[in-house]
Amino acid sequence: MFILTVVSSAIGLGNLWRFPYVAYENGGGAFLIPYLLALFTVGIPLLILETGVGYKTRSGPPLAFKRLLGRGYSVIGWAAVLVAFLIVTYYSVIVAWSFDYLGFSFSLAWGSDPSAFFYDDFLQLSDGFFSISGLNLMVLAGAILAWIWIYLSIFKGVRSVEKMVWVTVVVPWLLIIIFVLRGITLPGAMDGLAYYLTPNFSALLDPGVWIAAYGQVFYSMSIGMAIIIAYSRFLGEKSDVVKNAVFIAIADCFTSIFAGIAVFSTLGYLAFTHGVSVTEVVRGGIELAFVTYPAVISALPVLPQLFGVLFFAMLITLGVGSAFSLVQAVSASLTDYVRAERWVLTGAICIAAFAVSLIYMTDAGILWLDIIDHYVNNFLILLVGFAEAAVIGYVYGAPKLREFVNRFSDWKVGRWWDVCIWVVIPLFLGLALIINVIDGIADPYGDYPLAANLLGWAEVVVLPLVAVVLAFVYRNHEGVDVDEQASE
Repeated sequence: MFILTVVSSAIGLGNLWRFPYVAYENGGGAFLIPYLLALFTVGIPLLILETGVGYKTRSGPPLAFKRLLGRGYSVIGWAAVLVAFLIVTYYSVIVAWSFDYLGFSFSLAWGSDPSAFFYDDFLQLSDGFFSISGLNLMVLAGAILAWIWIYLSIFKGVRSVEKMVWVTVVVPWLLIIIFVLRGITLPGAMDGLAYYLTPNFSALLDPGVWIAAYGQVFYSMSIGMAIIIAYSRFLGEKSDVVKNAVFIAIADCFTSIFAGIAVFSTLGYLAFTHGVSVTEVVRGGIELAFVTYPAVISALPVLPQLFGVLFFAMLITLGVGSAFSLVQAVSASLTDYVRAERWVLTGAICIAAFAVSLIYMTDAGILWLDIIDHYVNNFLILLVGFAEAAVIGYVYGAPKLREFVNRFSDWKVGRWWDVCIWVVIPLFLGLALIINVIDGIADPYGDYPLAANLLGWAEVVVLPLVAVVLAFVYRNHEGVDVDEQASE
């Protein structure tokens, strides 16, 4: 069940709308070479690290690092918890959009211009970042539905999560299979797949391609977001940590590649229907889901409404699976410190996250979402991952944790894992952070005003400071035993 739970978290919207576009931009099929190398030198080692930390300490991230290394190190766990909370505030709004578009699919309400419908009619996008006139009631309604589902998925703790992951893993996969089968039978599909899979080996000489591969692996697996450590505390006795981590990584990798077939086969069809090159219709991220795919759905010759409903149902289940894992990570961490009924604590977290997310439901919401997401993914998550590898590698000792995770594992990890924790991961994440800081100062993100980017930088500075404050406040707290929590 641990594997299904973490897979539900790791397999999310990024597998559908980020990986295919990144692969296309960075050498097509050749991108799989650096991607798979990154999987085995960053993805799997960090999955083993976080799983081992949670399993050994039977604690959420803050208490886990305190128990392993001393009370000052709980700041790393608190930073991961705050990152999880921040991400779910805007991730839930994307799920809300998907609920609304599920309703729009019955009438293909986006019409002949999905882009204008999305930005002007649906989001009612304002003139600028600080030009806010009020809440979008339609998005608010979708958000209420999203948060009800998120809360019902986890309000009983592990017991309700175990039931819900069967929905948030199995249903999206069935729908992805349907879209692959439908996509490859459409005219022009092979042209789209050629752009996706044809290898351009010369791209491997570009350092940016390798950075993109390592970045994709890191972002795709819920690393640095408190989720894996929080869930690992509930592993049974004599669990095979290494095998679990490898299965999760392979499932995430395969889903990304397979989802790309669904995406690019339908992009090939869209290009065919418009009489243009595939390069003219390729999009990634939010535009792929809410602009490009609606255009594809409208162009389908048979049952476009049905495929619209199925597509946005897929987005909802993918999004909810990741969202409730983020909330569960926060809840499972706070239960180490807060004496409260689980359903009450979870409800309080959901209400707090919903309140913060209101800014993303305004007419400038997508602009706020974009800039907050940028600074989370390019700085905060990398910072947490760097800190985890550094303290486990050099303070606790990578060989010491390796010996623990190998104890009950059929697949033993060798000294290559130590090298990844000591050298590869800190080197990559450290260089990535330095490059991102330099680029962010020299060329501020997007076409946003300086004040908006300063808000993003403030996010990078303030969140670690809040983590320091929380670590200080709870420095003497010994925590709650996992068996007591599991029985609640």
